[in-house]
Amino acid sequence: MDFEAVRTFVAAADAGQFQEAAAELAVTQQAVSKRIAALERGLGVRLFTRTPRGAELTIDGQAFLPQAREVLRAADRAVASVHAARRPLRVDIINSRGAVSGLMRGFHRAHPEIDLDVVMLHDMETAVGALRSGAIDATFRAVGEPGRPLPRDVEHVRVLDEALELLTGPGHALAAARSLPLGRLAGHRIWMPGIVPGSEWAAYYDDLVAEFGLTIEATGPNFGSDALLDTVADTPALATFMGARTRLVWSAGHGLRRIPVTDPTPVYPHSVLWHRDNAHPALGVLRAHLAAVASGQDGARTWTPDWTPAWAAAR
Repeated sequence: MDFEAVRTFVAAADAGQFQEAAAELAVTQQAVSKRIAALERGLGVRLFTRTPRGAELTIDGQAFLPQAREVLRAADRAVASVHAARRPLRVDIINSRGAVSGLMRGFHRAHPEIDLDVVMLHDMETAVGALRSGAIDATFRAVGEPGRPLPRDVEHVRVLDEALELLTGPGHALAAARSLPLGRLAGHRIWMPGIVPGSEWAAYYDDLVAEFGLTIEATGPNFGSDALLDTVADTPALATFMGARTRLVWSAGHGLRRIPVTDPTPVYPHSVLWHRDNAHPALGVLRAHLAAVASGQDGARTWTPDWTPAWAAAR
């Protein structure tokens, strides 16, 4: 199969017009028409119908489109596999201050000879798509959420349980506690403006709220961690959750308190994900490192959602 013809078909399907596809591919409109005509002859079907608005997919074209995308992803992975040893290992860590950033800093210290590119992708779909296209080699996510299965070619293993702590200002009613049973948080306002609806961390907190009757508010714009810390420090009625391994710096005048949560301790389950056909030689080194430093907690004294994957038997 002519991969350029398939790539041209996908570009035309996305653009809805041969002219726009030609501009995107930096070829002539005539070249686009010839490639698609050749592809149609090879498949024995019509893929497009010309309309006054442009080009619309036929029923056969609609059926072929997702398969064509997969063909291109496979081709891109094949090309990347022969160049993998000559490029840095690309890893998505979601954010620069969380527990996963600490894991990757530890990996870099242990293996300074490995070139490393760190990226921060926002959502699960983007990260999984980047894994499948070869744009990244690994990502860290909470996986297993019902209704959002991973593609069969994406593998994962749980590598870190991160305990949640309650962060309060000095005037909060719970600020003097040395630790807090999870049940005592019911009735207190927990403000987390960074929760994105539809994200894996939103699913985690939805389940936490449902099981323990907590009040978590995600209202208002998310101005970042500094604004969150300022507000919590100045507002006695608000607290927030923070991962125990999350590194944040605030003014000494804020008087913020990080209070362990117990009985049970809610933990956020981080897994590393990768594409099963990824041939980057450093990916295996990363997975071995993560297996060696994998950190879980006593399941009898912790809480995770029911959909959290189990720890691998040999870790």
